[in-house]
Amino acid sequence: MNPPCGRCNKPVYPTEKINCLDKYWHKGCFSCEVCKMALSMTTYKGFEKKPYCSMHYPKTSFTIVADTPENLRLKQQSMLNSQALYKEDFEKNKGKGFSVVVDTPEMQRVKKTQDQISHALYKEDFEKNKGKGFSVVVDTPEMQRVKKTQDQISNIKYHEDFEKSRIRSDAPPPENRQDYEEQPSNPGRFSQPVGQMRPAAVAPPGGGKRYQAVYSYAAAEADEVSLLEGDLLLDVEQIDEGWMFGCNQRTGQRGMLPANYVRPV
Repeated sequence: MNPPCGRCNKPVYPTEKINCLDKYWHKGCFSCEVCKMALSMTTYKGFEKKPYCSMHYPKTSFTIVADTPENLRLKQQSMLNSQALYKEDFEKNKGKGFSVVVDTPEMQRVKKTQDQISHALYKEDFEKNKGKGFSVVVDTPEMQRVKKTQDQISNIKYHEDFEKSRIRSDAPPPENRQDYEEQPSNPGRFSQPVGQMRPAAVAPPGGGKRYQAVYSYAAAEADEVSLLEGDLLLDVEQIDEGWMFGCNQRTGQRGMLPANYVRPV
């Protein structure tokens, strides 16, 4: 059975139903109680389970209590009761876990003496440990210049190491990538994985499998094929564990390509 509308009390069908303020409404009936402006779930403000627009939303007001003699008497009585309860609790807990120390001149003298002894012990320990493991460096203009120079040298070394560690592709190789080492004959090129030499580029017979490039690869030899991520490779044949032979459908190039940069389709 369809529930009644919160305003017109007529049945509300599912296609036009709005569930809000614990009631069901027609879309046309969900309007401000004052100006009848149509509202939505993001523009209404509820008050006493009735929708209002932001202009006619009832403002809450505070009640002013007159400071009459009767109210003053009640206030004073409440304060007396509070003080009586506090004193009663204080007497019950007296001597249980804590004690009240009177701040007499003698206690102030003892406290001051303890502070002086603590300060003397701290200074003595500081002098003993001076130069053991750390030293105080004065921040002079000369030290600031040395620090700035060291920061610049560190930054230059970082960029230099970063350029050296860049690989030929614009994406990292798979997690199971083997370590590479430089060949003395060509220091600008990365060698093949240790213990594995790249075979000669010999075209295998047709009818190979289809692969897709997972990473981009820039060809370093004339018999290699450059790849972009997502390229489709046709007639792919496995040459050995690290290299394949195939044709890049996008460029039409045929040649060698690294096996860990592609996946079967």
